[in-house]
Amino acid sequence: MELESILAYLRNKTILITGATGFLAMVFVEKILRVQPDVKRLYLLLRATDAESAAYRMKNEILGKELFKVLRETRGEDFDSFISQKVVALPGDVSFENLGVKDVILMKNMCTEIQIIVSSAANTKFDERYDISLSINTFGVLHMLSFANKCLKLEMLLHISTAYVCGEKVGLILEDSTSMNNRVKKMPRFDFEVVEKNLVNEKLNELRTQDVSEEVITNTMKDLGIERAKLHGWPNTYVFTKAMGEALLNHHSKNNLPFVIVRPPIVSSTYSEPFPGWVQGYRTIDSVIAGYCKGKLTRLLLDPMTICDMIPVDMVVNSIIAAIVVNANKSSGIIYHMGSSLRNPIKFYDIRSFAFKYFTKYPWINKDEKPIVVRKISTFKTLATFHMYMKIRYSLPLKLVNKVSGQSFQDVYAKYNRKLRLAMRMVELYRPYLLFKGMYVCFYLIIINKIVSFLIMY
Repeated sequence: MELESILAYLRNKTILITGATGFLAMVFVEKILRVQPDVKRLYLLLRATDAESAAYRMKNEILGKELFKVLRETRGEDFDSFISQKVVALPGDVSFENLGVKDVILMKNMCTEIQIIVSSAANTKFDERYDISLSINTFGVLHMLSFANKCLKLEMLLHISTAYVCGEKVGLILEDSTSMNNRVKKMPRFDFEVVEKNLVNEKLNELRTQDVSEEVITNTMKDLGIERAKLHGWPNTYVFTKAMGEALLNHHSKNNLPFVIVRPPIVSSTYSEPFPGWVQGYRTIDSVIAGYCKGKLTRLLLDPMTICDMIPVDMVVNSIIAAIVVNANKSSGIIYHMGSSLRNPIKFYDIRSFAFKYFTKYPWINKDEKPIVVRKISTFKTLATFHMYMKIRYSLPLKLVNKVSGQSFQDVYAKYNRKLRLAMRMVELYRPYLLFKGMYVCFYLIIINKIVSFLIMY
């Protein structure tokens, strides 16, 4: 399949993108508008109360980003006119039926126009409130599927999941859902649509009856999510709710529904498109690198030999476009792993060495305009050794000082003890990925690599 046929497929297409303010979705939108200006229309689903609010969010949170500077330069004075013709800011929310779209006429038009759906809406916090994660990552998929079944011209529903729905599986991880579906079916009742929703509602009613503060409700619901995830074999709320979302898609999709699932691992900044190095905020590994270059992170729970499966966001987007084109109008249900841990692995040991060499040559300059001197980060290969270090280095001295002072500095003690507990919670959340022992098989991705190479060259 040549580049011309890829672009020809996208010509005059109407595409719905959910989670449009997300990192991956924004890069997808920019790519489509840049390489195929003859696309008919992009509907961007945005959490907003009305069209005006949605348009404001699109202008400030999407189009106003540096990401769109190449497109702005290319279109020149025509940019705003081009966007108004091609892009619709759609107020809605995947947490609700009909995606929260209230305009009946607009909904009817969408159902007769939309040919491609890119389901990108997600809450990616590892320890988000369970009710929020469920509503977006799990039941949001059901709402999307319900809408997709109403689309008369639908050619492809592409659902963006995560490679880490596998949990903490060891060894080769295949591009299928067999293992995950079996684990879901081992839950007390497979009908978790009812079980988990009822559990959340009961807990929320109980808390409100007790008239507790919003902070208590938030913390309790966060703990409930982690508890439910670990009970069923997943390390955190995010991957557990995403796994249930995948299971619902596979379980409820009709035989003739053309859909695929893509599972990217850690998504990093752009490699080349529309220019190198663009990233939105701190991504998963970025916060670790930022802490290291500023001299604040000197030790870390990490197995240096663990493979760190990262992929630049523009490469993910190219693969998504290729997957759409190849599988359009086919009820394939194919799952694509979008990593390189098996074919082209990079270990944390290598990243540690790269970071040390880079920040030694190009040090971070602090507020006093002095360079920060970095050293190779020390690592702990097990959670037990890390806990022991934290106890000896911080916890015991803190308790000792508080006791010797006759608790004269109780406020200070409480402050640093909270910080210590927060640090340990974050370590526990990231532990599965810093000590991960799996490798992703990317057989289906290899098949479409030629198409991806065409998109990269464009």
